[in-house]
Amino acid sequence: MEYTIYKLEFLNGAHFGNNTLESAQCTFQADTLFSALCIEAVKKDKKLLNQLVSYVETGELILSDAFPYILDEYYIPKPFIHIENNSRGNSVIKKAYKQMEYIPLSGLDDFLRGTLPLERTHELEQLGKSFSKVSVSVRGEEEPMPYRVGIYYYNKGCGLYLIVGYADMQVREFLEELLEGVSFSGIGGKRNAGLGRFTLYKGKKMPVQLEDRLTKDKGTFMTLSVSLPTEQEIDKVLEQASYTLEKRSGFVDSTEYAQQQLRKKDLYVFKAGACVSTKYEGAVYDVAAGGRHAVYRYAKPLFMEVSP
Repeated sequence: MEYTIYKLEFLNGAHFGNNTLESAQCTFQADTLFSALCIEAVKKDKKLLNQLVSYVETGELILSDAFPYILDEYYIPKPFIHIENNSRGNSVIKKAYKQMEYIPLSGLDDFLRGTLPLERTHELEQLGKSFSKVSVSVRGEEEPMPYRVGIYYYNKGCGLYLIVGYADMQVREFLEELLEGVSFSGIGGKRNAGLGRFTLYKGKKMPVQLEDRLTKDKGTFMTLSVSLPTEQEIDKVLEQASYTLEKRSGFVDSTEYAQQQLRKKDLYVFKAGACVSTKYEGAVYDVAAGGRHAVYRYAKPLFMEVSP
């Protein structure tokens, strides 16, 4: 398996919500990316959708969640493992460690030793800001109804990045063609308003520390994407696992699925940052609920080793 990084630079802001219009998160998950890739594949040729699903199901293509970057610093999820920092009794440092969602890759070793400096726990404040924009819904002769949309704007030199594992250049080129299409149509909510469009930067050099940890086969492993072990895997995985569950839901974005917009089946998955001692495959789950075709939910893990 080879690995590469793609940087996404959002010029007009993006709406990544948690099932509400008013909120705006700064990142999105691998299943959101996979859904966007599926839609793009169908637009080009329905055969490409089957090829995409096949690549993922066979493990020839693996996607991470989207994580923040600031200039040349990459950030990764905070591992769900207990870290004893070196300032026992210092409530300020304990609180800072607890509130962190992402840690700088260059500070990973310090974090695992409990020696990450306090000032490094606040770096993501430089990523950007969330705003709430008032829009108006007008339907026929009904009275206009105002509503708020949360939008996240990234500062200059900041954005999101993806880690992608691929079996060979054919798989990589296949993905890049779809990613280029998604960059123009956008990802996330309110794409018809121009949100979620991005400039795609390919061929970014993988940091040595990250590549080393992606390729290790022994130790404690952290997931870099939303994921869910299969029924055959779950018992063994849970023997030594530390994780947080997240409900993934939403509506089906397909005019062929049903005459009206329908919700997908809910699926509870491990959030990125889950730590396990046994690697697992996960799966692509069908979360269709009564429509005319399958609806795929990505839940396969990409692992990096995080042993202290």
